[in-house]
Amino acid sequence: MRYAMVIDTLKCVGCSDCVVACQTENDVPIGYCRDWITETVSGAYPSIELELKSERCNHCENAPCVRCCPTGASHIVEGGIVLVTANECIGCGACIESCPYDARYQHPDGYVDKCTFCHHRLEKGQLPACVAVCPTKCMYFGDLDNPNSEVSRLLKNRKWKTLAPEAGTKPHVYYLI
Repeated sequence: MRYAMVIDTLKCVGCSDCVVACQTENDVPIGYCRDWITETVSGAYPSIELELKSERCNHCENAPCVRCCPTGASHIVEGGIVLVTANECIGCGACIESCPYDARYQHPDGYVDKCTFCHHRLEKGQLPACVAVCPTKCMYFGDLDNPNSEVSRLLKNRKWKTLAPEAGTKPHVYYLI
């Protein structure tokens, strides 16, 4: 099993419901976030294009944050989810520096935090909070190894991209374009 998130940039309206759901579900301190909305404008008038997308940890197969962690606090669990064990993290920040997606932050309590794909919800058979609340249903979550999963079908039938493919991290967050 390899979990993945697929985000349809043609359906995202940048409402930030995913950000608020994550902050609430995961008790993220005020002023911090595990996911965020980006806005990219390209082209020149009158042919300007706007792309809105929800970004977060990409739960990479080749995760530099895991490789550089001196204590093993950053690790990969079943399904390919990259987690941080807070009480093993010394807060050195090496993982923050190594992440090409700027997806980690120093929690005020001294450890590094990030998106977990709501691992605690997955264990109960629930979707990540961000996916569950999305009003435009632009976010999808599932198993890449299951050819019948919605994420597998979307990636097979639609044009998509990943962020920073040149980093060689093999991310598991995909953007439909």
